Amino acid sequence: MKVTAVIAEYNPFHNGHLYHLDMIRRIHNTDIIVVVMSGDFVQRGIPAIVNKYERCRMALANGADLVFELPVYFALGSAEYFAQGAVSLLDKLGVVDLLHFGSEAGDISLLYAFTDMAIAHESDLYKAALNKYLKLGYSFPASRDSALSDLFPSQTVSKLVSAPNNILGMEYIKALIQRNSAIKPVTLTRKGDGYTSNALHPDSFASANAIRKTLYQNTAADAVKNHVPASVYAALLQQTFLCANDFSEILSYKMLQASASKDVFAHYYDIGAQLSHTLHNNLSRYISFEDFALLCKTKNLTYARICRGLMHILLEMTQENADALKQNDYSQYARLLGFTAHGKQLLKSIKANTSIPVITKPSNALRQLRGPALMSLQSDVHAADIYDNALQQKQLRLSGQAARIIRHNELTSQIIKFL
Repeated sequence: MKVTAVIAEYNPFHNGHLYHLDMIRRIHNTDIIVVVMSGDFVQRGIPAIVNKYERCRMALANGADLVFELPVYFALGSAEYFAQGAVSLLDKLGVVDLLHFGSEAGDISLLYAFTDMAIAHESDLYKAALNKYLKLGYSFPASRDSALSDLFPSQTVSKLVSAPNNILGMEYIKALIQRNSAIKPVTLTRKGDGYTSNALHPDSFASANAIRKTLYQNTAADAVKNHVPASVYAALLQQTFLCANDFSEILSYKMLQASASKDVFAHYYDIGAQLSHTLHNNLSRYISFEDFALLCKTKNLTYARICRGLMHILLEMTQENADALKQNDYSQYARLLGFTAHGKQLLKSIKANTSIPVITKPSNALRQLRGPALMSLQSDVHAADIYDNALQQKQLRLSGQAARIIRHNELTSQIIKFL
C-alpha cells in the first residue's frame, strides 16, 4: 500500500487543492492520502475561516483519506516550526512513503540539493550572512533570503529563496534530512494565483486568500462558486466566517490585564523583548486585532509575525512550552479528525507502526498523557474553546441583526399600508 502525505491548512479547500490531490493519485499511483491539517488557527496568525471539522469534511469529500490535526503550537509557528511539527508527526506514524507539496520551482532535485547544502546544516558562512542582515534590522524572512542570495548569487537561486511555497517546501526537506527520515519528498509545480493574491480570476486557480477576502466582503458563498468543489460550495453556504477582528475584544481584555511593564508579553511564544515593547508602547491606541497588528508592524517585525504573537497571547501560548516541545522532538501525538472508509484500512497499520499515541477521543487522552504531550493537547482544546466561543458570539450578533432587519421591514410595510 503506497501512502502519500500532504501538509495543509485548507483555509478553505479550493480547486487548486483538488488538483493537487488528483495529481498525487494520477502521477504516483497512491493508494492512501494522509493529510496533516492546521486546526482552528493557521500559520499567518489568523483564525481559520471555518472550523477544523468542516475543513476536514471538505478534504475527505475531495480526495483525502485520513486527516490529522497539526497541534496549535506548530500551526501557529514560524515556517520552520510549522514544518518540524508536521514532518515529525508524519514520520512518527511509521507508514508514510511520500511527502507531496506544491512549489514554484516544481523541481525536487533543485530544492533538495539547495536545502541540503545551504539550509539543513547551516554552514558558518550562512549563519554569518544571516546575522549580518538581522543586525541591519531586516526581518528574519528577509534576512534569510538576502543571506542565501549572497551565498548563491545566481538568478535561479534568487528566485528560489524568494518564493513562499519553495521556502516552506525547503523547510519540509530540511526537517526530513535532520530526522534522517525514510519519507521521500516530492513536489508539483504550483498553478494559479500566488497565495497572497487578493483577486479572483476566472481562468486560474484562485488563492485561498482571495477566496477568504471575497467571503468576508460578500458574507455569502455565491461569488466563489466556480473556485471551489461543489461539496465545498454547499458547505460554505451554511457557514459563519471568522476573521481576526472577531477576536478583538478578548485580545484587548487579555492584554490590558497584563500590561504592567514593557516586558510583560516577552514570555509568550515567539514574542521576546522587542515585540513586547512594541505591543506595550502601542496598547493605548488599540482599536481592533488587525489594526493593532498593522500599527505595530516595523521593518523587522512582519505583519504575520505580529499576528502570530497576538494569537499566542490570546491563546496563552508560552515560549517555555514551545521550547519543551522542540526538546522532546516536536509532535507528541496524532489526533485524528476524520477518515473515509478507504482510509480506515490504514488505521490498523498506523497503530501497529506509530511511535506516538493516536488520539480519537481527546477526553480520554487528557487523562492519559503527561508532560509536554498533555500540555500540547490542552492547548489544542483551549484554542478550540476560544474559537468556538468567538463563533457563537458572532452567530448571535448576526442573528440579532437579521431579526432587527426583519422587524424593520415589517414595520415599514405596516406604515406603507397605513399611508
